[in-house]
Amino acid sequence: MEVVGSQLLRALRGSRSQIAFARRLGYRGNPVTDWERGCTFPTARETLRICARVGIDVVAVSTRFANVEIERDSDGFLVGAWLKALAGVSPSELARRVGCSRSSVSRWLSGTAQPRLPEFLVLVDAATGRLPDLIAELVPIEAVPALHSRHQAAQAAKRLAFDAPWTEAVLRLLETEAYQREPRDPTWLARVLGLDASDVVACLDVLQTAGLVRRVRERYINVEALSVDTRGGKQALHALKAHWAEVAAQRARAPMRGDLHAYNVVSASKSDLQRIQELLQETYREIRAIVAASSPTEQVALVNMQLLKWPTDA
Repeated sequence: MEVVGSQLLRALRGSRSQIAFARRLGYRGNPVTDWERGCTFPTARETLRICARVGIDVVAVSTRFANVEIERDSDGFLVGAWLKALAGVSPSELARRVGCSRSSVSRWLSGTAQPRLPEFLVLVDAATGRLPDLIAELVPIEAVPALHSRHQAAQAAKRLAFDAPWTEAVLRLLETEAYQREPRDPTWLARVLGLDASDVVACLDVLQTAGLVRRVRERYINVEALSVDTRGGKQALHALKAHWAEVAAQRARAPMRGDLHAYNVVSASKSDLQRIQELLQETYREIRAIVAASSPTEQVALVNMQLLKWPTDA
């Protein structure tokens, strides 16, 4: 992540000289040269201060990226609290994923220590799998070549997730060990997903056209391992959620072994219902964090979460 960090800092500098940028940030010396060479790095908190100094709305970026607003105090942005909310897993689990000591990660999440920019980037990627999306919110992604191709692939996958929702499931299935062990034809993919073979062939065709998979002899290979962010326009997003809700409804009518279907129609206070909603949101973030770091890839599943309220005060 040192290369990504250096490229991000260079992009934040823009057309200013290194000396002029350092002065704008309030430095008497010139740490910018060492940052861009990868010799040293600012902390994540300092990096976000730099972002704000050059006119980036850091709070808005944090909310758009993960629906978790980063807070700040007199010393700056509360990076640790934001990372903790983003991760949704224990410090020991997060430490295992990023290859750092548990004590270091605990201090970063509690705010008693500040991660350097590269560690911050690693933590974000381990928690979400969507680091290119965050960088693209801060600077033009073309200015960070180390993540450019990964971001392009994720954007292409996102477009296909809206236009041809089953492509997302096909991509996930191509990642599994069962598919990687030996060549599997579209008939096997169709049987696993419960689709017609012609539908799977159509998905593979559009995935190849989008550059997300390539065919090597009898096997399809994913070009990038992706976590696809499917937030977008409201109508398109509603349609996409409806698609997967319908898939879940079909399985509820004819459940397969290992399926989990549960419901509970409740009455509760407004405050308790709010607590339930927050718990579901935390669970969703934790699930995404687990998936981002999961290895090996052995199974594909649909996780569908719903909370529907009937307004009694209308």
